Amino acid sequence: MLNVSPSDFVVKSAFAKIMCEPAWKWQKREKPLQNYDLFYVWSGEGEVVRNGTPYEVRSGSCFLFRPGDETTATHNAQKPLVLTYIHFDIRSVPQEVPNPYRVLPEQDAIEMERLLTRYVRLFLGKAFAAEEEAQLLLKQLMIHLLRHDRTASDEMDSDGLAQPYRTKRTGEGSVQQKEAIREVANYVQLHAGKPHRLEDLAARANLSPRYFSAKFKELIGESVQDYVIRMRLERAEHLLRYAGMSVSEVAGVLGYRDVFFFSRQFKQHTGKSPSELR
Repeated sequence: MLNVSPSDFVVKSAFAKIMCEPAWKWQKREKPLQNYDLFYVWSGEGEVVRNGTPYEVRSGSCFLFRPGDETTATHNAQKPLVLTYIHFDIRSVPQEVPNPYRVLPEQDAIEMERLLTRYVRLFLGKAFAAEEEAQLLLKQLMIHLLRHDRTASDEMDSDGLAQPYRTKRTGEGSVQQKEAIREVANYVQLHAGKPHRLEDLAARANLSPRYFSAKFKELIGESVQDYVIRMRLERAEHLLRYAGMSVSEVAGVLGYRDVFFFSRQFKQHTGKSPSELR
């Protein structure tokens, strides 16, 4: 969709970020999809069937359904899906369309979630020029997906589907390891205040600490310790900016016993002291 102008994107009223009810399921429609549907999973577990092909979905799973697709979905009621969906149309004919499915790695997922959150919030507050900005965001989202698809092109089959994430593929063990490591990374992000020990995180991924540490750095791009600290400090920055908490309160919530050590570490990583940011 690189050739598509932002003004060619047609914003639809069907969009939301939702937590699915325990009995939720996406039943097959009488008619196939009439437009594009960007479908992103924040958390939970489930299965999506697109044109007869099943996909196990979890945090980071991202679909771009196309006009004519037939889809159904279910989820694990004990781990309900939290997802964002955005329907849209395109006035012109796109020359390059993102692949129907991928699982975004941690770094790509963070940017994707930022764009999706911005899109949904635009219309909640009836922001000025919301539709124009939504068109720009749709263009950004499509570029984001195309960039990821090109990076992962060596893992794609002739149908444009990521081979490691189809069900019952070869190399399933290594794929499961990657998914386990991404799940651990997501767990650390969601529980930034916990005292994460390497041994505990490795056990969560069912790997030895040494192997987990090496594979984590290879996949996520930084060591386990650096990642834990970064997630903790990013959470601290959010709490200082938006939660109205004091520096000592934020330090306590995130597991720092020494508020002065917290302040030094925060400034070292962000360039500002917690009190300056707050």
